[in-house]
Amino acid sequence: MMRKVLYSLIPIYIFAFYMYGVRLLFLSIFVYGFGILTEYIMEKSKKRKVSEAVLVTCTLFVLSLPPATPWWIASIGIVFGVLFAKEVYGGFGRNIFNPAIAGRLFIYITFPNIMTQAWRQPGNFGRMMSDTMTSATPLQTLANGESIGLFNAFFGLHPGSMGEGPIFLIIIAAIYLIFTKTASWKIMLSTFLSAGILTGFFSIIGIQQTMHPLEFLMSGSLIFVTVFMATDPVTAPKNETSKWFYGIIIGVTAVLVRSFSLFPEGTSFGVLMGNTFAALLDTAFAKKKVKA
Repeated sequence: MMRKVLYSLIPIYIFAFYMYGVRLLFLSIFVYGFGILTEYIMEKSKKRKVSEAVLVTCTLFVLSLPPATPWWIASIGIVFGVLFAKEVYGGFGRNIFNPAIAGRLFIYITFPNIMTQAWRQPGNFGRMMSDTMTSATPLQTLANGESIGLFNAFFGLHPGSMGEGPIFLIIIAAIYLIFTKTASWKIMLSTFLSAGILTGFFSIIGIQQTMHPLEFLMSGSLIFVTVFMATDPVTAPKNETSKWFYGIIIGVTAVLVRSFSLFPEGTSFGVLMGNTFAALLDTAFAKKKVKA
C-alpha cells in the first residue's frame, strides 16, 4: 500500500522538480535524511526495521513545503512529525495523527513569518537557480480581489508549496489510488464536497466576495491534502459510514480556518481535527452485536 502511494507521488515530484529545480532536491536530502534517521533510532531500540511508510511521510512533507523553506526548519519539522506524531505512539500503524501533517503544522505555527513568505515564482530548472522571490500565494492573491486564473490553478503555474500545484496530476493520482483500493474515495469526496458547499455558501452570503469559489478550492493545498493525507489508512476511520463524517470534519474545518483565521491555509488543521475524531467516529458508528 505504501509503495502504491509512492508510485502515485512520482509524477508530482518530477513536476515539482521541473518547477522548482534543485531547491526540491536540496530540501529532500535533509527531509529524507533526518526522517529516516529519526525512525531508525527509535525502531532500533525495539529491534524493528525502518518501514516504507517513512518514505511516504518524507515525500508528502517535502512536497508540502514552500520552496524557500530553510533546511534547518524543514529538518525540525520532519523530526517532530516522525518522532512525536508516530514513534511515541509505538511506530507505524499505532499513530493517531498523520506525521507529515503534524510536522508541517508544527513549523507553520512555530515559524509563521518565515513559512508564510518562503515562496518562489515557479518556472523551469534554470529560473529556480536565481533568487526570484514572491510573497503572494494564490490564496493571498484571491483575498486581495485578484484572480490567478483557472488554467494556472489547474496546471500549477503559480507560487505555492512545491507539490500542491499540479491539480491535473493529483487527480490522476487520486484515480490510481482509488482504482487500486489504496485510498478511500468516500473520504476524498466528502472532504472536497463539504469544503465546496461551505465555500459556495460563504460566497453567496458575501463572506468571500472577492474570491471565485472554484479558484478558491483549487488554490492552496486542499486537493493535495485531500487525496494523500486525509486518506491515510492508519489515521483515518475504518468504518465506511465514519469516513463520510470524517471528510466533512476536514473540509469544514479547512474552510473555516482559511476564511476566519490569520493562517491562509487551513487544511493541516482540518486533517488533525479529523484525526482527533477518527476513533470516536468508528465507535459511534460501530455495528452493535446482536445477542443470540
